[in-house]
Amino acid sequence: MHTLDSSKINIQISSEKEYDVFVGRGFHDSLFQKLASLQASSYFIISQKGLGPFFFNDFLDQLKKHLEIPDKQICMIEGGEENKHLSRLGPVYNQIIDAGADRKSVILAVGGGVVGDFAGFVAATIQRGVRFVQIPSTLLSAVDASVGGKVAINVDRGKNMVGAFHQPELVYFNLDLLKTLPEKEWNCGLAEMVKHGFLDSQGQIYPFLLENTVHLRDPASDLLKKAVMDSIAFKASVVARDEKESGLRAILNLGHTTAHALESFTEYSRFSHGEAVSRGLVTMMYLSEEILGLPEADTKSMIDLMQKLNLPLDTAGISADDLLEHLKYDKKTVGGIPQFVLLRRRGDYEYGVKVSEESFQKAWNRQKAQFG
Repeated sequence: MHTLDSSKINIQISSEKEYDVFVGRGFHDSLFQKLASLQASSYFIISQKGLGPFFFNDFLDQLKKHLEIPDKQICMIEGGEENKHLSRLGPVYNQIIDAGADRKSVILAVGGGVVGDFAGFVAATIQRGVRFVQIPSTLLSAVDASVGGKVAINVDRGKNMVGAFHQPELVYFNLDLLKTLPEKEWNCGLAEMVKHGFLDSQGQIYPFLLENTVHLRDPASDLLKKAVMDSIAFKASVVARDEKESGLRAILNLGHTTAHALESFTEYSRFSHGEAVSRGLVTMMYLSEEILGLPEADTKSMIDLMQKLNLPLDTAGISADDLLEHLKYDKKTVGGIPQFVLLRRRGDYEYGVKVSEESFQKAWNRQKAQFG
């Protein structure tokens, strides 16, 4: 499925497609050499405003110099989920076309998960598909959005409702970028890593996270690096077995059905993705207890890990009725009935589980009573 050394994971999608994910510190000449080796006719950067001087005064300048990228081939978008919207595509398409993109061009996605999804969708659709590279700037985009080739944009009725499967040529994550990561973004990444720990049937990720919680917000820690590599490797193993979510890959939506409803109800303006996922994982546990018989001891243990990582578990003053309407817009909903990924035990999952409105209300109200 994947091979792993101290800084690289190889993802084998098929006999025709594989790519490497690199996790390191700093931006080195070897990265620019790898990008140059793609032998693109031209390189385009899609990035986001507000990434800070480390990117704009250092890395982007190096990219422009090494790859001869003029300013007209750099597209800057606003950050935030609301800017990963269908309405934002037109100006970016026009800029890239006007700058002379062709089928041998390569798009570099430089930023968080919003940029990775958005730029990947542009790459998948312009000229009927061009190559692209993921250079994530956040923990969440490193362990989740940049790996696996799912790219998408939002529409008014829901998140990621328009998308494609388009694998990158390579991924590079610079751990040094975490030195300025806000708490919200730490929550985002850690919530996804916790999710992988809950799903891991080998039972290796969860105990490592639990044992090393005090190190998992330290960018300089090699224990954090190992946790990041383990999380990426887990997702890689799932993607390699089911690239286009025809079955197994659906497990990666653990906690996400509720999370997407939270994001949609609040118009993507109140919660970071990880804050919504964290709350959705708690709902998932309570549903799992009722529907699949998840032992309360497993729930208690998983919640203990989340609390040690200071992840949000409350219902944020939102009612079950508010969320039920937005659950209908989830891509996994069939015939108006939400489909959840649930757990029989930690590491033992079932996907496509139908959940009634009554069961959801019961779980959400229990969560409210427990955590506010």
